[in-house]
Amino acid sequence: MTSPQAACLRAALQVGYHWLDRGSSALIAVEHTIRVLERSGLFNAGKGARLQLDGVQRMDASIMEGDSLRAGAVASIENIVHPITAARLVMEHTPHVLLVGPQAGRFVQHFKLERHRLSGKPRRMSYETTLQKIAQNREKHGTVGAVALDQTGTVAAGASTGGIDRMLPGRVGDTPIIGCGVYADNETGAVSMTGWGESIIRLAVAKEICDRLVQGTTPATAARLVLQKLVARIDGSAGCLVLTPQGRFTIRHSTPHMTAGWWDGKGEPTVNDKFKC
Repeated sequence: MTSPQAACLRAALQVGYHWLDRGSSALIAVEHTIRVLERSGLFNAGKGARLQLDGVQRMDASIMEGDSLRAGAVASIENIVHPITAARLVMEHTPHVLLVGPQAGRFVQHFKLERHRLSGKPRRMSYETTLQKIAQNREKHGTVGAVALDQTGTVAAGASTGGIDRMLPGRVGDTPIIGCGVYADNETGAVSMTGWGESIIRLAVAKEICDRLVQGTTPATAARLVLQKLVARIDGSAGCLVLTPQGRFTIRHSTPHMTAGWWDGKGEPTVNDKFKC
């Protein structure tokens, strides 16, 4: 697969593996892999985050590690390049899991994270016009995420997004909700989701996949069964990255395409827009 997005994914995989190869934690590898994608402007995250209906970028991110089940998340945060790092800071410097909105922005300012502002003024709409446009936006998503396994056997998962295109200001999807958009547990595995957030939330998809893993189900079968349930029960759509502490993994999606990849440090990273592995 050749495209600017595919090239960026390969670079992100190489960055993540470089951290793991140096003995860094899965958590750090996940963060730095996602930072490459956020900075690129090629994906719906970080610099490339889509605009909400009032013309403002508001972003969500979360990260979790499977040893002590530590997790951190931000929602509706504005004007920063790396929401995934903001999520890690919440995890490491507060007793909380999730910070939202302007107060999340004030928190990360304390750590002097790199700022990013769109040029021009936000476009204002009447609330009636805003509501009329929401129904058109279900399929326009594009969350970025990563899962990793380090040399200690610890797994981690993360995700970052700008939500769905032209969404209602204040809307939050699955990405910053632990158990929905991400989950990581050394007793089961790590999961990172993308797709229609409202449907992922209703089934707490990441946690359900992990619950099936602990029963002995393979990653491929667990992902397939949960995605089938998502479609059958609520006509949802999603894709997932799943990785166990034993190194078994799957990339699977119920959508027509999902650009994703993997790398174990050998040869070149595998990147494609269709997976069923």
